[in-house]
Amino acid sequence: MDIDSLFESYYQERLALNPLTATSVGDSRYDSFLVDFLSEENRQKFMEFYLKYEDLCIKYNVENLDESQLLGLKLILYNCQLMREGLGNKIQLVESPPYWWPEFVLMPINQFSSFDLYMGQLASGQSIQPFNTVEDYENWLQRIEDYLEWINSAILNMKEGMMRNITQPRIIMDRVIEQLEGINANIDNHLFYTPIKLMPESFSEKDSIRMEELYRKMVENKIGPTYDKLLEFLKNEYLPACREEAGLGSVPGGLGTYEYLIKYHTSTNMTADEIFELGQSEVSRIMAEMECVKSQVGYEGDLKGFFDFVRTNKELMPFTEAVEVIDHFNSIHERMKPHLDELFDLKPKTGFEVMRTEGFREKTASPEYVPGSPDGSRNGIFYVPLPDVKSYNIFYDEDLFLHEAIPGHHYQISIQQENQQLPTFQRIFVESNAYIEGWALYTESLGKELGLLEDPYQYFGMLTMDLHRAIRLVLDVGIHVKGWTREEAIQYSLDHEALSEAEIIAEVERYMVIPGQALSYKIGQVKIRDLRIRAESELGNKFDIKEFHNQILDSGSIPLVLLEEKIDRWIQKTI
Repeated sequence: MDIDSLFESYYQERLALNPLTATSVGDSRYDSFLVDFLSEENRQKFMEFYLKYEDLCIKYNVENLDESQLLGLKLILYNCQLMREGLGNKIQLVESPPYWWPEFVLMPINQFSSFDLYMGQLASGQSIQPFNTVEDYENWLQRIEDYLEWINSAILNMKEGMMRNITQPRIIMDRVIEQLEGINANIDNHLFYTPIKLMPESFSEKDSIRMEELYRKMVENKIGPTYDKLLEFLKNEYLPACREEAGLGSVPGGLGTYEYLIKYHTSTNMTADEIFELGQSEVSRIMAEMECVKSQVGYEGDLKGFFDFVRTNKELMPFTEAVEVIDHFNSIHERMKPHLDELFDLKPKTGFEVMRTEGFREKTASPEYVPGSPDGSRNGIFYVPLPDVKSYNIFYDEDLFLHEAIPGHHYQISIQQENQQLPTFQRIFVESNAYIEGWALYTESLGKELGLLEDPYQYFGMLTMDLHRAIRLVLDVGIHVKGWTREEAIQYSLDHEALSEAEIIAEVERYMVIPGQALSYKIGQVKIRDLRIRAESELGNKFDIKEFHNQILDSGSIPLVLLEEKIDRWIQKTI
């Protein structure tokens, strides 16, 4: 098999294993299917897939491969070995929607990132699931049938988890129950009936009537009763069995699983203790810089008092309507535009927009970026949750835009998807969370070069978010390895950063349900920052910031170990 054929077969087989990936990139072949990734049968299919391509990569003759092809082969091998290791862990699974990071088989539902929330986004008719043709509407009805199987599998798996003392924390399940109680409204206002309200005018009267009837029956006879069943189970059986402890270390096999999650999310071999120490060191460094900003604005109290002052400063809460917040983010983009050419050769063709987070998940959501389609037909979207507009504080919005939008996630992901020189799998798949989040956090440091962060409060906002990611190293390890309680983690954040208490609570509860993911930001940023420092030092006046960014961006989301190898090769060639 030639290398291009290997790359393409890997891509096609992986799409078939996880049809929502295909939908997310505009490939409609699998729009009517879902894979019940919680089932043992599908775990086995994933295992066979990774073993197959691991073997092919190990045995491949690399003698005639160019640099880019060799990197692609190494990327598949790294991914297969990492995923296979995860599949061998009984309490978790890899390659699951919506974020394609490890999903806990025995704890499949949470308030932040579980599949039921993702399906709610799709059901809204305003996400990646297409609702443009009659066939699209029929495809969604078929996909719902597979989703009902997933819910039944989730219940069965949670029952097994109860028997093995592997359950979610009680507070997390309280949040989930609150979310689910808002789903089953009357049919006309039901989330899963929403596509009917968005039905294209081009549909014939016959098709419109037929779809309306089918969707009404789907909600009334399928989704509604299944959600009622799930809610009843969670309230009456699962909640009483939930654990009081916050961390993964409190469940059987949890500490070993966390070690794997460190490797998965950081693409390093760092230990939990090393990460904890790095976090504490970064917290100290950033807080020292914050003291300088506090003095600059003339605040005479201590830093903790300044956090409270910034958190509650009404001058930093200027909005009364959601549209004002959206316009505010768009104005940040406009101020940045004249400076982008100074740092970047590569820019995405995919469009971009800012939107408010959907109401059904807004209370517990964080700001996030959802990629556009590779062909540019669907814009990338920066979602902003606004549960209480009048208390929305703007002090870190410039930094937030740099990270989630431009030149953070929108640049990195769109450039990856649009790069036709890469094999398809390398353009489409997300292979390293530490690379993606590390890049986004690194771009926050580019604010002043892009005409932003001139206001001391916005600069303090950048430091605040950098501190926030450093704190994540401390909290994530603290919760999952060192036995910290939820309340201890919340208090540590209140003592060390300027986010509101509500934001801190949502963040801590996020760390509780996706162990290790929060480590990726700071670990990735530190690596990219160190690579830039290394390149500047070794190349001297030959260093070109635009070419450095090209080198970081033009191979897609590769693990940090492969990125370091690539930058070292570039430095040696340039010297």
